Amino acid sequence: MRIAIASPLFESIPPQRYGGTERVVSSLTEELVRRGHEVSLFASGDSRTGARLVAITREALWPRHEELDHWPFHLLELGSLFERAHDFDLVHTHLEYFPLPFIRLARTPCVLTMHGRLDLLEYQRLFAAYPDANLVSISNNQRRPLPYSNWVATVYNGIELEDFTFRSDPADYLAFLGRMWPEKGVEDAIEIARQAGMPLRIAARINHHEQEYFRQRIQPRLDPPAVEYVGELDQRQKNVFLGHAYALLFPIRWPEPFGLVMVEAMACGTPVIARRAGAAPEVIVDGATGLLCDSVEEMALACGRIQELDRAACRRRVAERFSVQTMVDGYERVYRSLAGQERARRAG
Repeated sequence: MRIAIASPLFESIPPQRYGGTERVVSSLTEELVRRGHEVSLFASGDSRTGARLVAITREALWPRHEELDHWPFHLLELGSLFERAHDFDLVHTHLEYFPLPFIRLARTPCVLTMHGRLDLLEYQRLFAAYPDANLVSISNNQRRPLPYSNWVATVYNGIELEDFTFRSDPADYLAFLGRMWPEKGVEDAIEIARQAGMPLRIAARINHHEQEYFRQRIQPRLDPPAVEYVGELDQRQKNVFLGHAYALLFPIRWPEPFGLVMVEAMACGTPVIARRAGAAPEVIVDGATGLLCDSVEEMALACGRIQELDRAACRRRVAERFSVQTMVDGYERVYRSLAGQERARRAG
């Protein structure tokens, strides 16, 4: 098939450091190319891909251009994409709801993977205006606020298993990896580690608008080696950081649509202690690959149960449910279905 994939412009494909959506887009694109599809990737010019790269910006917007308004650049991307939509059998976007006004202008089937939160009230009015949009959720929980939208599939995010090294003998620290933002629960992670009497290492990107939160709420609570901020990690460093962790803390304060870091940790054999929210119950097998909890106190107590879990089972869970191959199998089914519907429509 001739497939167009549109990625956010915040990070390159693949991202150098932070960038869960961009990493998923990269894995999807490269696997589609390996399977013989003719793929055009709309992304930043510093991206690396086996697909045909359609560069919208010279480089990714983050971190050097973080203060710029991203809207003009993404509008340029959408304009470029849909001006040539007739060149493709299918258009697949990862730009959240931004493509909605464009999809009715193209005869080519379009599918939108939603990577972000959908539980805000204003989204209900927007999506109600486009009930025919073909939407893919990355968890079943993600679609709950919009039950009447046209959900064509749930396709879980996948990772390249070979990028993560299985380690059966962890160190003694708890790990937190994510954005430096209250909804990610970094303050709760610090309190969990304190109550559990275990050291905590925090790996996080600090965006421009998150620096004040870090200075006021997190920095005063750092106390190496008990609570240590280790910065933003690249892929190699993340592999080591997650693999040696005793457990990953995932104390989210919002309905996380997926939580790629949980899968990355489990690929290393590292169990996850997560708040029972968002997609966590779909990703974690409670009592086998992690522990689901309802409070900070419960998560602190759960740290004492990690030794009951089999790290090899964590790795197997990822191989069975969250591999790139499984993810792309799911997307290929969506592509074939939508392309078949379009052929039938034109024939009729």
